[in-house]
Amino acid sequence: MELALDAAKRYSYADYLTWFDEKRRELYNGFIKLMSPAPVLSHATVVGNIYADMRQYIRLNKGKCKLFVAPFDVRLPVNGETDDDKIYTVVQPDVCLVCDLSKLDERGCLGAPDLVVEVLSPSTRKNDLNDKYLLYEKAGVKEYWVIAPSKDKDVTVFLLQDDGKYAPGQFYDEHSLIPVKSLPGLEIRAEELFN
Repeated sequence: MELALDAAKRYSYADYLTWFDEKRRELYNGFIKLMSPAPVLSHATVVGNIYADMRQYIRLNKGKCKLFVAPFDVRLPVNGETDDDKIYTVVQPDVCLVCDLSKLDERGCLGAPDLVVEVLSPSTRKNDLNDKYLLYEKAGVKEYWVIAPSKDKDVTVFLLQDDGKYAPGQFYDEHSLIPVKSLPGLEIRAEELFN
């Protein structure tokens, strides 16, 4: 059954929990953003590769951080408001790393992950580089990776500064070695993400 949702209405996480259809959605400051259907092969490949590299590093180093892939709800509260009806931003990053395990519960993550990865597709490029960039910056996500898997094959990493703003993105082409600030000692070869 098709839900009759109003794109101009502001919804909370409490509303979001009542939507039981097949569509995937996110909430940006209370407004619905429909998500794309299943990703293309290059997108799925990059997500799988980055997850595998980070997961192996965490296991080998007996790290306390947890790694997740979409669909996985990340609730980004504002002003410490954690009641379901007071949370207006819910996102499903392609990959996210959470090192403060107190942020995890049965419904996902409540608060900013340490690292978020978004893999661009033509339909999400503007959203990931603008809207989500601002949401993640405001929420305090320390490390934000934006990966272009198609013809560009590059990675841009934004690091949160002491003033709460992202520094200009550090650009890595497909031949670069990318340090993972949230997992000290891990460096990922960009070309391996795209193979």
